[in-house]
Parts: sequence; C-alpha cells; structure tokens
Amino acid sequence: MSNGAGIQELMAAETRASQIVAEARIGRGDRMKQAKADAQELIDSYRGEKQQDFNNTVLAAGGSGGSASAKLQATTNSEISVMQNQFNTNHQRAIDVLLSKCCEVSLEVPTARVRATQKIYGA
Repeated sequence: MSNGAGIQELMAAETRASQIVAEARIGRGDRMKQAKADAQELIDSYRGEKQQDFNNTVLAAGGSGGSASAKLQATTNSEISVMQNQFNTNHQRAIDVLLSKCCEVSLEVPTARVRATQKIYGA
C-alpha cells in the first residue's frame, strides 16, 4: 500500500505544482497588464507636456498661426493670378501649335515600307 500512497502523494504534489505554475502565469500576466497601463499613462502625460511646450513655443514665435495662414493664402492667390495671366497669354499660341502639328501630314510612303511590301507580295 505504501506504493499506492506514494503515487497518490506524487500526484497530489504534481497537482499543487501545476496550480502554483498556473497562478504564477496569471500573476505575471496581471503584472504585465499593469505595467503596460502605467507605461501608457506616463507616455500620455509626457506627450501632453511636450505638446503644451510646443504650443507655447508656437505662440511665442508667431502667434496663433492666423497671420501665417493669411500670408499663405495671399501668396497662393497671387500665384494663381500669375498662372491665370500666363494661361490667357499663351493658350491661343498653344492651340495654334497643336493644330499646325495635327495638320502637317506627310502623304509619302517611306521607301523601306514600299520595299517591305514588295517583298511580302512579290511585286
């Protein structure tokens, strides 16, 4: 019977060891989740601080950016008007060039094409 009792004792020890390992895994998972949450909280607070520093720097350097936006809009409008003037000046010239190239059609058949056709049809 001592063999049977020894086996039972070993099985019970194995069960306890499995439970301990499972609890350790669960605990490690919980600690990892907590560490991840803590790290994310630190990252968010750091990001907030840096964003606030950036906003303060931008405000100190040039205001809210409204003047920069107005300057950009004015520059864009002036460039658009320059391009529109160039288009109005050159569009007829471009049309004339395209039409002249379309109407210049050579009706001569190249001699190489004539020879190739003669070879094919034996003329």
